[in-house]
Amino acid sequence: MDWFTENSKELSYKYPGKHLAIVEDKVVAVGDNALVVFEEAKAKFPDKKISMVYIPTDEELVTVLWILTIQI
Repeated sequence: MDWFTENSKELSYKYPGKHLAIVEDKVVAVGDNALVVFEEAKAKFPDKKISMVYIPTDEELVTVLWILTIQI
């Protein structure tokens, strides 16, 4: 997932609030439902390793930071 780390900023601008399926350093499926995205990627690449990630929206990140701040 080094590719994801290196490209996370670009991906966060392009896909906020979306689930991504990544195969060999390429986004191969995108959507709102992780299972649907995974199944789409698996249908396209049945013999490949599929990595799944969720890109949070700005609002979700603020909520997480707020919760962490309160709990610390």
